[in-house]
Amino acid sequence: MARADRLDELGFEIPLVGGSTPRGTLQIADVADVVRAHLARTDPMVDYARRLGDPALDGVLRGYLNGSMDLVLRLPGGRFVLVDYKTNRLAAPDEALTAWHYRPEALDKEMVAAHYPLQALLYSVALHRYLRWRVRDYSPDRHLGGILYLFLRGMSAVDPAVPGDEPCGVWSWRPPASLVVALSDLFDTGPAS
Repeated sequence: MARADRLDELGFEIPLVGGSTPRGTLQIADVADVVRAHLARTDPMVDYARRLGDPALDGVLRGYLNGSMDLVLRLPGGRFVLVDYKTNRLAAPDEALTAWHYRPEALDKEMVAAHYPLQALLYSVALHRYLRWRVRDYSPDRHLGGILYLFLRGMSAVDPAVPGDEPCGVWSWRPPASLVVALSDLFDTGPAS
C-alpha cells in the first residue's frame, strides 16, 4: 500500500451538542436509540445495539469525544477503511495461546464485552467528518468502507488459520452509512424533540 493511501494515528475531537457550551442534553440512551433504528435485523451487531440500550449503562454525555484512530486506509476505488489494533489476550492466564482463541465466535464475544462496536461507531463518525471536509463529492455510502479490528496475538502471516471464511484474529464490520451520519447529526444537535 502506498504511503499516500494511509493515515496513521489520525486524531479527532468531536464536540457533543455544543461542546464547552452545551445546547442540549445527550444521553447514552439516545445513542442506543439511533443505533437500533439504523441496524437491520440481520446486522451482526443488532444484539449489541440492544445491550447498549440497557438502562444500567445510561448517563449524560457532554463535552468532547476525542481519540486517535490507529490507521485509515484508502482502498482502490476510493473507499476508506478504519483499522484498529488490539493486543487482548483471549486465553486463560494458565493456557497456551493459539489462533483458536481468536476464532470469529471468540472475537464477537470479546468485541461486545469490551464495547468495541461503540468505539467502531465513534471512529466511523470521526472518519465521516474528516472525509466530508476533504473528499470532493463525498458520499458516505460510497466512501465509508467499514472497520477492521486486528487482534494481533491471534493473527499469523504464515499459514493463517481460517475457520469458514474468516481469518482468526480479524474482526470486521461495515456499519450502515445512514447510522454513521445519524450519529454525527445526533452529536451535533442532540435528540429530536
